[in-house]
Amino acid sequence: MRKTEAAFIGARTEQWAGRAQDEEAPMSWVAGVDGCPAGWIAVFLPTEGGGEAPPAVVSVATAFAAVIDAARAPAVVAVDMPIGLPARTGHGGRGPENAVRPLLGGRQSSVFSVPSRAAVYAGDYGAACAAALATSIPPRKVSKQCFHLFPRIREIDGLLRARRELVERVYEVHPEVAFWRLNGGRALDLPKKVKGSPHGPGLAERRAILAAAGLPAPLIEAPPPRGAGPDDYLDALANALIARRIRTGAARPFPDPPGCDEEGLPLAIWA
Repeated sequence: MRKTEAAFIGARTEQWAGRAQDEEAPMSWVAGVDGCPAGWIAVFLPTEGGGEAPPAVVSVATAFAAVIDAARAPAVVAVDMPIGLPARTGHGGRGPENAVRPLLGGRQSSVFSVPSRAAVYAGDYGAACAAALATSIPPRKVSKQCFHLFPRIREIDGLLRARRELVERVYEVHPEVAFWRLNGGRALDLPKKVKGSPHGPGLAERRAILAAAGLPAPLIEAPPPRGAGPDDYLDALANALIARRIRTGAARPFPDPPGCDEEGLPLAIWA
């Protein structure tokens, strides 16, 4: 076990399908990641599913770098968190948000408008709103929901700027866009949460899509690991399937081609 794997908490390994394989056996893995109360929930999948594929692995990490540096060394990490922070934003936030919203029908509100880098790195909510107003056209403050994501956005942004080679492995995704893709390009009808609580019908809708995409029922129906909610878990599963699509060349970016911010980080949501 690598030292960084000690950062995982509440980890579990299950044999959902196929046979267990030696940890050191050569195998290409991908990971789908979503933020959760304990940090980051990661679902590791082999690049190719079915047959003699090894089991999926689900873990919760306190730091995003622990997912990158895990023993399975995922070739692609698809994470539900903005990557790429422009100096200025236009109506609706960055280009990626504006590119995917029309796909989602009634679920468009799940895509937050991400502000400028200056706003994301501001010290408090008031300063973030002031920075956002000064760097957006038309001027727009920061929503409280988006502001609470800033520490996680900064964590990934700092990691990618410090370790530039990771830009080739880490991709921005969005669960609602992932489910849209897995649902044959059709927007979902139901929310996964209502008034901050898990919404049973919406979760059931997503489980059915994951099953149709080929994930085994025991994996889909398993309870989330400690420190993550059921919606976080299903989102990570969907993100992992998009990571597999990216790895095999089946995914596309929104916008296409992707843009870049002033730091050279990509600006695109993949699905």
